[in-house]
Amino acid sequence: MKSGILIIATLLLAECQMLNAQHKSDTIVVQLAKTSKVVLTVGDREDLETLKHYNFQELFQDVIRKLEANDTTALASGTKTDTASVADVSPTTRKEEDWNNADRGDGNKNNDWTSSNNDWTEHVRHSHWGRTWQSFNFDLGTNNYISKGKFPNSSDQLYSVRPWGSWYVGLASIQRTRVGRKFFLEWGGGINWYNFKFEKDNILIQKNDDGISFIEDTRDVHYVKSKLTASYITASLIPVIDFSDKSRKARIWDGYGNAFRIGLGPYVGYRISSHSKLVYKDGDREKQKDHDSFYLNNVRYGLRLQLGFRSTDFFFNYDLNNMFTTKKGPDLNAFSFGVVF
Repeated sequence: MKSGILIIATLLLAECQMLNAQHKSDTIVVQLAKTSKVVLTVGDREDLETLKHYNFQELFQDVIRKLEANDTTALASGTKTDTASVADVSPTTRKEEDWNNADRGDGNKNNDWTSSNNDWTEHVRHSHWGRTWQSFNFDLGTNNYISKGKFPNSSDQLYSVRPWGSWYVGLASIQRTRVGRKFFLEWGGGINWYNFKFEKDNILIQKNDDGISFIEDTRDVHYVKSKLTASYITASLIPVIDFSDKSRKARIWDGYGNAFRIGLGPYVGYRISSHSKLVYKDGDREKQKDHDSFYLNNVRYGLRLQLGFRSTDFFFNYDLNNMFTTKKGPDLNAFSFGVVF
């Protein structure tokens, strides 16, 4: 991204220089890194109009991909250094009026122009260091738990959960590191929340030395909802196969992307807060909150499955350990699933 900006800046500088000079050609050298540089030779002032419409971002991405893959077909003949031939990387040279008339074959125009703009604006949301892209994931879905392979409502347990209203929310900073051409590691950490909304709206959680028990509140009031909430700091490491062969995956707001991706890996979390909440109406709306551990395990760990196609990603988390401390609560394994934004 920075390389493209530098080249555009040098092009503007070159145009100013050529207005004040009558040389037939100008050579501009841009130092990009310690041992890397770009040499641009402009032989005709009229070329500047064409160069203004180059997609330099795509040009540099193609060059870097070829160098990373050691693609010798893209190397300039007769050289010993890894110098990619500009003729081989097929940069975009269409003018703006051509973009306006571009058709991707499905009746929708301007796809390439939109994709180019998205490439240029992606640096606002992502940071890039070498082979690693950093981004922020927002998980939104639902959660539940199972006991010995069955849902608690199959035996009419008081801790049975409503799928609608039992929201799972997660925020995470994720680094995506390229390991191979189509193989990546997505690693990072964040915070997430389990919200278990009970089937019955009058459920209370009682705690004593022997453990916890779920009981029904019998007061003569109108019950609205009852739930248990727990939040965790979580870290994950997900190996991903991405057939798009791109350093970053398309996001749901990008509106583009063209390949399937799948990942499966472990996560571990540490509980930082938990509470129960009972909401009812007795004239006014009342909330009864109880902040307690409820013998929830401080550590949760499990496996995360990620599936993506084009610009949409789904997740499925399954806790391998019990939700509650052994013999202090029901034998439950929590899980969640939803969409990644």
